[in-house]
Amino acid sequence: MCVCQTMEVGKHGKNTAHAGGRGVLLEPFIHQVGGHSSMMRYDDHTVCKPLIIREQRFYESLPPEMKEFTPEYKGVVSVCFEGDSDGYINLVAYPYVESEALEPDDVPERDQPRRKHSRRSLNRSSSTSEHKEEKAGLACENSESSIQEMKSLKMHLHSDVPFQMLDGNSSLTSENITYNPWSLRCHKQQLSRMRSESKERKLYKFLLLENVVHHFKFPCVLDLKMGTRQHGDDASEEKAARQMKKCAQSTSASLGVRVCGMQVYQRNTGHYLCRNKYYGRSLSTEGFRIALYQYLHNGIELRKDLFEPILRKLYSLKAVLERQASYRFYSSSLLIIYDGKDDWAETYMERRAEMRLKQVDMSLPESLQDGSSTESVTSQPKVDVRMIDFAHSTFKGFRDDPTVHDGPDMGYVFGLESLINIIEQMRDENK
Repeated sequence: MCVCQTMEVGKHGKNTAHAGGRGVLLEPFIHQVGGHSSMMRYDDHTVCKPLIIREQRFYESLPPEMKEFTPEYKGVVSVCFEGDSDGYINLVAYPYVESEALEPDDVPERDQPRRKHSRRSLNRSSSTSEHKEEKAGLACENSESSIQEMKSLKMHLHSDVPFQMLDGNSSLTSENITYNPWSLRCHKQQLSRMRSESKERKLYKFLLLENVVHHFKFPCVLDLKMGTRQHGDDASEEKAARQMKKCAQSTSASLGVRVCGMQVYQRNTGHYLCRNKYYGRSLSTEGFRIALYQYLHNGIELRKDLFEPILRKLYSLKAVLERQASYRFYSSSLLIIYDGKDDWAETYMERRAEMRLKQVDMSLPESLQDGSSTESVTSQPKVDVRMIDFAHSTFKGFRDDPTVHDGPDMGYVFGLESLINIIEQMRDENK
C-alpha cells in the first residue's frame, strides 16, 4: 500500500490524496507499440514512464535542433502503487517531492532498461528460451487466464477502435481488444515488479513526456530500433554479446534498423493491425520492406500521399544527426506517426480520381488537367517523426562518461539512409 495512504478513486479517475492534495490516476497508454517500460497516460497531452536518471539528464541536455525530433520533457512525478477500496490496483501520480521519492543513485538495477534479470527470474536459462517463452506468452495475451488476471486492473481508458494482433503465421487473433496488446503486456509486467517491491519501496519516480500521438485521431505508429549497435558503453560482456547477436540475426546489421512494433489503422475493417518486436526480429531485408509497405497500407490502398511528408522529416533528421559530433543513441527508437483516417486523405484520393478522369479526356486543355494538382502538392497529411528512449545514449562530457566517441552516430545514420532508400524505392515503384 502506498505511503500516501489509501485513497478513494472516483468514477472519473480522480483521486483524493492526504493533506488536501490531488493525485492523478495513471492508465496504460493504449497506443504503446513497443519498448520495455510501461508507458502511462498522465493526461491528454502527457505520458509518463519509470525514470532512469541517465535518460532524464539526456532530455535535459538535448541540443536545441534535436528538440523537434524528440518528445518534450515535462519533468518528474512521484508515483504510488496502491489498491483502492474496491480492491483494484492503481498507479497514482503526485507532484514530485525531493525528500519522498527514491533518489536516482538508489534506483535498483532492476529498474534500469531492458530488465533482463526480471525475465531471467522467470526460469529462463538462455536468450533462446527467453525469446520463445516470451513470444509464447504474448501470443496468449488474450487468453481466458490473462483476461481473468486483468480483472484486478481497473481500465478506465480504451480505444473506440479495436486492436488485432497478427501472430507468427500472419493470421489475425480471434480476440478484439480496445488497447494495443503490447501496452497491456508492459503494464502487467510493471505492476508485477512494483507489487514485488511494495514492502521495501513506497514511491517511484516517473518521467513526464509529451504524448506525441495526441494530435492524431487514428494514430498509426511504427516503432523502429535504430542503429547497428544496441548495447551501451556500460553494458556487461554478457549483455553486449546478447545484443550483438540480436543485431547480427536481424535487419539491424544489414539495414541499421529493425521493426520494434507497429499499429496501423485498417479502413476496410475499422481495426488497428498490430505487430510486435518478435515479428520485427525475424524479418529479412525483403521482409522489412514488406512490413513498411504494410504500415503504409490502410487495408484498401497504399497511402502514397505519405511518401513525401515522411521523407522530408527523415531528410531533416539525418541532417541534424550528422551535425551531432560524439553523440551515440544506442538502443534508442524512432517513431513514425500518421493519422489512419483523416479528412485530407479522403480529399486527396478523390482528387487523384478526378485527375485521372481529366487526363483521359483529351478534349480538356492541359492546363485544366493539371489545375487541381496544386492542393495535393501544398496540402499534405500530418506526419511526425520522433526519437525516443535515451537510457543508453552518450556524448562528450555527458555525466563524465569514460568512453568518448568521434564524429556522428553513423550506425544510426546508416539506419536512416536505409529507411529513406526503401521509401524512395516504394514511391518510385508506385507512381
